[in-house]
Amino acid sequence: MSDLNTQAVAKYRNNFLKEVEACVEEGDWVKMCMQCGVCSGSCPFGPHWDHPPQELFMMIRAGKREEVLTSSSMWMCTSCYNCIVRCPREIPITHIMHGLANYAHRLGLAPKNQPTRHFSGLFWNNIIKTGRVNELKLSLGLYFRDGLVSGIKVGMAMASVGIGMVLAKRLNPLELLKPHGCKDTKGIHAMLKKAREIEDRRKGLTAA
Repeated sequence: MSDLNTQAVAKYRNNFLKEVEACVEEGDWVKMCMQCGVCSGSCPFGPHWDHPPQELFMMIRAGKREEVLTSSSMWMCTSCYNCIVRCPREIPITHIMHGLANYAHRLGLAPKNQPTRHFSGLFWNNIIKTGRVNELKLSLGLYFRDGLVSGIKVGMAMASVGIGMVLAKRLNPLELLKPHGCKDTKGIHAMLKKAREIEDRRKGLTAA
């Protein structure tokens, strides 16, 4: 291999790419992207991405760590899986997007006012308590995220939707007030604890 090629490969294998490969779910697939753009063309939110998936992958390969991890782009993914189905190289793009979002969150670099990030946090904190989502608490958390006045306005704006769901028997207000969850809550907490231990060990091996 010529010196020029060696330098090119060394630049391609930058520290951030290695970091993503080691710390992000399915991150070792990033280098397989051939920049065809099928993923962004297949995404329902394609026109709204700051950086579509193939662009994020190229930025990772270019070593643009801060720009990638502070981006709101990966938080736009709705898990429709169109990109995975249509990718000619079968890259697990959806998993990488969620992996990047999770990694940015763990590092404290994710954008703080991103709505999807806020929803993800509310959903996770809600579901880990009983193993099932409490719709009332989740809805109230979303409605009042910007304060009392804003929450009341959102609630009033959504009133017709709620009434329509009740009339169509898609929503029972009394059910919302009942505590509900999985029977084996202790088992769920034990499972989550074990998953965290496995993740911590993996991080330790990565750091080493």
